[in-house]
Amino acid sequence: MTAQVSHDAMANAIRFLSVDAVEKAKSGHPGLPMGAADFATVLFRDVLKFDAADPKWPDRDRFVLSAGHGSMLLYSLLYLTGVGGRDGLTIADLQAFRQVGSKTPGHPEYGHTLGVETTTGPLGQGLATAVGMALAERMLAAEFGEVVDHHTYVLASDGDLMEGVSQEAIAIAGHLRLAKLIVLYDDNGISIDGKTSLSDSVDQLVRFRAAGWRSLRIDGHDPQAILKAIKAAKRADKPTLIACRTTIGFGLPTKAGTNKAHGEAPGAAEIAGARAALKWPYDPFVVPDDVLAAWRDVGARGKGKRARWRRALAALPPERRAEFERRIRGDLPPAFDAAVDAYKRQLAADAPEMATRKSGEAALKVLAPAIPELITGSADLTGSNNTKVPATPEISAGDMSGRYVHWGIREHGMAAACNGMALHGGFIPSGATFLVFTDYARPSLRLAALMGAHVVHVFTHDSIGLGEDGPTHQPVEHLAALRAIPNLLLWRPADAVETVECWQAALAASRSPSILALTRQNLPALRKVHVAENLCALGAYEIAAAPEKAAVSIFASGSEVSIAIAAQKLLAEKNVAARVVSVPCFDRFFEQSESYRKQVIGDARVKVGVEAAVRQGWDALIGDGPFVGMTTFGASGPYKQLYELFGITAAKVAEAALARLGA
Repeated sequence: MTAQVSHDAMANAIRFLSVDAVEKAKSGHPGLPMGAADFATVLFRDVLKFDAADPKWPDRDRFVLSAGHGSMLLYSLLYLTGVGGRDGLTIADLQAFRQVGSKTPGHPEYGHTLGVETTTGPLGQGLATAVGMALAERMLAAEFGEVVDHHTYVLASDGDLMEGVSQEAIAIAGHLRLAKLIVLYDDNGISIDGKTSLSDSVDQLVRFRAAGWRSLRIDGHDPQAILKAIKAAKRADKPTLIACRTTIGFGLPTKAGTNKAHGEAPGAAEIAGARAALKWPYDPFVVPDDVLAAWRDVGARGKGKRARWRRALAALPPERRAEFERRIRGDLPPAFDAAVDAYKRQLAADAPEMATRKSGEAALKVLAPAIPELITGSADLTGSNNTKVPATPEISAGDMSGRYVHWGIREHGMAAACNGMALHGGFIPSGATFLVFTDYARPSLRLAALMGAHVVHVFTHDSIGLGEDGPTHQPVEHLAALRAIPNLLLWRPADAVETVECWQAALAASRSPSILALTRQNLPALRKVHVAENLCALGAYEIAAAPEKAAVSIFASGSEVSIAIAAQKLLAEKNVAARVVSVPCFDRFFEQSESYRKQVIGDARVKVGVEAAVRQGWDALIGDGPFVGMTTFGASGPYKQLYELFGITAAKVAEAALARLGA
């Protein structure tokens, strides 16, 4: 640190860049940056391991602004420390806060602004994602040793800790003793409605201790107390919560300490009063040269540590170094495709009849040894999801060398932590639960899609085909709802060959999260002739051709493809030529060329859709053609009886096609 620059001056640079940007935009949240500037300054200046010249250095400490509404604090720090150099933020970028096309959107967005580790804004998500980052660090360190040794820091607000996902997240972190996870809680006692005492009386320190954390409270405006607390946290053998008691909107003459400082531009007079009170006599967006130089020194401080890390990496045995670098780049192993091809040949020959959840397990027995970065797990449904195989032994707090995570009944925390593992790098994480319970995890699934996080989830029991558990567990609207999320690839395979192809395509889709929706009930083998090409990667393809020009095209996914093929045979008995198209992934199909899409959709007079779910989304394939599926919730009973009850049968498909032909 430059000796002549005081702590207050460095912290005030954050405060006034933030409040000036909010005021210029007439929109934003000035209260958190002004209140949290002191402990953010101590963290970045005195503790955080990073090199501004290389914001993607694998062994950097991670800083997650879980309270994403306070984004100007992060943007100010990224500018002040010079993260990204010429590609980093400029004063002009700060002046364009919240404007269309700017690098400084209202909430931090991963991949949009250099130095932003994860997209935050939906409260609780940053904290839960950071748990995955901290877990990834420990697991990667168990595999590669000294070249992985960093901490994960979180700035969390009252709102982050009120959200339910925070409880799932802190329970996971406490159970796994993720000691390199340190949460700085901006304990200002204010939310949008007013004092947090209006709605909350939880003692957060006690709550975190109950979950296996250390916790303490300090004065969040005392630099010495802040540094002492962080240093102690770094020596701890469990994760730490540091509640930093602060004043929201610190320095604002009439709004500090009130909800008026939270989420609105303070106004020129209020900001002028803050400038006077905090002795910051500079024009908007002006940072004195000495203060900026001090901050740029902070950004350059990690250069030596990064150089030592590079030497340590170079000292690894060549094969280990190459494997580490491959994993960080996100490249799949060279032998991966060959392993899939050999397995597909075996499946075509064996033609196994099995549930696709069991097909998924069989595929993982082949894929997991070939892809060491693939991490599986389940939200307490291991025996039902079938995602634990010999190559993925479980991890524990005392042994992070495994590849399987028991997440407990915490679907939301699981999905968020998987996002964090993917963003950290070095792993392709896969969570698992029942498809219906994606309702518990949807915010994290949506953020995965928004960020392009490479996560592959396995969600089983994908329809009324799960049977006796009944409508509470039978997804009806879920396929349509998940397909509606942009950049989220939903794969619904029809047999064992399609299942491994969907896995292969999902693992190759490095900029999109994927969901494999798999059945509980057994399905017949449909792909009995080996085809080297991954047909599922096309999104849709003709799985059963018509013997002559087709009068009917039947489109189906997953467990209903075999029903469609049976209907094709019934129509043949009526001298009606039909073809069947398997549609494992809508999004992938609509990405194909126009000529391919026209070829697959075809020109049959009647187009029928079949899926044990609601119709929504199918019109893009079948137009106004008949749809055989669900219009209500399901029911409890043996699955074959349920398919009869709801009319999802080959006979009903043929009947619908014939009725439209005769219309």
